[in-house]
Amino acid sequence: MSNDAIPTALTHPAASDRAGRIETRGIDVVPEAERHGRPSSLFWVWASANVNYLYFAFGGILILLGLPLWEALAITVIGNLWWIAVGWLAVSGPASGTPSVTIMRAMFGIRGNRIFGGALGVVIGLFYEIINIAVATFASLALLDLLGVAVPAGSEWVVLGVVAVASFIFGVYGHATIMKLAPYFSAALAVAFVVLAIFVLQAADFSYTPAELPVGEHWAMALLGYAIVSSGPLSWGTGADYARYLPKTASKAGIIWWTALGGFIPAVLIGSLGVIAGTAIDMTDPQLTIGEIVPAWFTPVFLGIVILGSISNNVLVAYSTGLYAQGLGFAIHRATTVVLTGLLATAAAAWLVFLSPGFLETMEYALELSVTVLGPLVAIYAVDIMLRRNGYDGVALNDERPGSPFWYSGGFFWPGVIAQIVGTVLAIMMANTTLYVGPIATALGGADLSALLAPVIGGGVYALLWLTTRPFRDPALRPGAPRDIQFGDAPGARRTDDFDPEASASTTADRNTMEVSA
Repeated sequence: MSNDAIPTALTHPAASDRAGRIETRGIDVVPEAERHGRPSSLFWVWASANVNYLYFAFGGILILLGLPLWEALAITVIGNLWWIAVGWLAVSGPASGTPSVTIMRAMFGIRGNRIFGGALGVVIGLFYEIINIAVATFASLALLDLLGVAVPAGSEWVVLGVVAVASFIFGVYGHATIMKLAPYFSAALAVAFVVLAIFVLQAADFSYTPAELPVGEHWAMALLGYAIVSSGPLSWGTGADYARYLPKTASKAGIIWWTALGGFIPAVLIGSLGVIAGTAIDMTDPQLTIGEIVPAWFTPVFLGIVILGSISNNVLVAYSTGLYAQGLGFAIHRATTVVLTGLLATAAAAWLVFLSPGFLETMEYALELSVTVLGPLVAIYAVDIMLRRNGYDGVALNDERPGSPFWYSGGFFWPGVIAQIVGTVLAIMMANTTLYVGPIATALGGADLSALLAPVIGGGVYALLWLTTRPFRDPALRPGAPRDIQFGDAPGARRTDDFDPEASASTTADRNTMEVSA
């Protein structure tokens, strides 16, 4: 067996990134000497987070929308093609040696990224952490009840606490530990879903035909279904977080496809299973109705799938949320940010589950609307990689001083800021969610074009504005451009006037004023 066939192959990992030890790196640069691993390992980390009950529920929703079986299956495949974009984002990790939140400084500027990268990332990450904790807690309590284990009054809080600790402990240890455990999470969940598939296929009604909808309403439901399915991959703008430890020479094609397939394959297979299950049972609450098509002994296994899937998904969410929190500009260790955001998510989940359960629905609605932010954000990120030809200088990206290469104008890169605002506003106007229907969606009879058009608009506006600035018509003037490009030196040559950390801020500010001028 070749080394590349070993899912968790880590070639001479540095002390900063070893399984079972707390990772010391955060949003800083991973030096080339500490790079290790192969692109194939990315498949398992993404599969572990996406062999998930959520996609089963998504599939059921498509049937609840009144869509025909084969159309729902097609939407499941098409909506998950966005995983290719997640794979594309991942190539920026080895190029810069930094996580996504650091790379996005190139798109928004140092200060702008604290809003559109760090703050938004933390808020959306917390939403997902809270939902995962709540879902796993409900499933754990149902499992204990099914097994005849009495839970004394007040002990529900202990159950939630155990779920939370399991969700965040691996994120504290970090990258290498996640990569090491990912294949085991993936395998356990995959086996359980294969067994579930057998029961679902036996009970399925492949002749299922829903009540016919008027043409306009039918297309509106199809687009709404596409938006729901697309929300899965569009919520993962963190591809670089798990690829940044790979050597800079790692295959770009391998990074893209192993990342994309790690999310696409489980999302499509499990989503399709949910679609098919919807022909046999009411998918409004699958945790209750699944017992109609599976034997009694498998119901606890299904609840176990929900619990383990929610926890494994939270592992990646917690890790990236910790990195986003570092992107806010505070000098806090990555493991500490994971703990702090985890405690906040746990407290919020406890309140929603035990004290104010009605607000859980509001949280789910907020997650639906989060795609209106993430769609344009992912598109801007993807376009930036293309326009810069993936040329990111991790050292320059980590220089947060006024006048540094990515300080731009007052700390903001306006093409990115404007494109994100325009894309988000239009996405909200096009959205059709349980909580809110935008004016454009209303005018189109409920058709939700947010996941279809908002990324195109956000990325298009960014590309247009990006290309009108002088630095980006001339690669030598781009912030963070290698010195051999800027000065025409031989590749890798060192100049005596290379960047001096003690250089005056005024000189650097003059340079950046030139860089952002049209």
